[in-house]
Amino acid sequence: MPLFSAGLNHTTAPVPVRERIAYADDDLPRALADLRRHTRVEEAVLLSTCNRTEFYFQAPDDAGVIDWLSHDRGMPRNELDACLYRLHDEGVIRHLLRVAAGLDSMVVGEAQILGQLKQAYATARENGHVGHGLNQLFACGFATAKRVRTDTRIGAQPVSVASIAVDLSRRIFSNFAEHTALLVGAGQMIALCARHLHTQGMGRIIIANRS
Repeated sequence: MPLFSAGLNHTTAPVPVRERIAYADDDLPRALADLRRHTRVEEAVLLSTCNRTEFYFQAPDDAGVIDWLSHDRGMPRNELDACLYRLHDEGVIRHLLRVAAGLDSMVVGEAQILGQLKQAYATARENGHVGHGLNQLFACGFATAKRVRTDTRIGAQPVSVASIAVDLSRRIFSNFAEHTALLVGAGQMIALCARHLHTQGMGRIIIANRS
């Protein structure tokens, strides 16, 4: 069965589009079940973060998945096609290895994506959407990511978008204890920012969320 990947990330789609396509963690089982119910997909893993939403799957072709995604997210197919990347076989393997190792991230070398990838795989496996094909693919991805971090210095200075934002703020505002930080939203990235700001001694933190 051919191997495919389709998705979008920070290099192919602006924030409003990424937000529109993104899936909440508790919606992943529903999405995967619905995808397999309405397409010819045999195995599938759905990874959705603030910077990327992408599917890894085995199916006769990838057209059905793109149509399903267009319908499920309420986005016209032509708009979706404009920001999607579509990979198959060796291209999928190369892409997964880059993602797992942190080479495809907005901040090169950040480690958070590996944990997110492992969680996406675990969710798909626990709900019966992973078989021999994707088991092999993700085992290879996780082993490669471990080797990259062991044999290279990519993880010598742990970084993330949140840590870099806080570091930049420190360069602008010398004494954090005298300042107030306003964080808009309450997702994982904001939680990381809040943690970094608190560690660096920010005087006051305000979190504004839509709810």
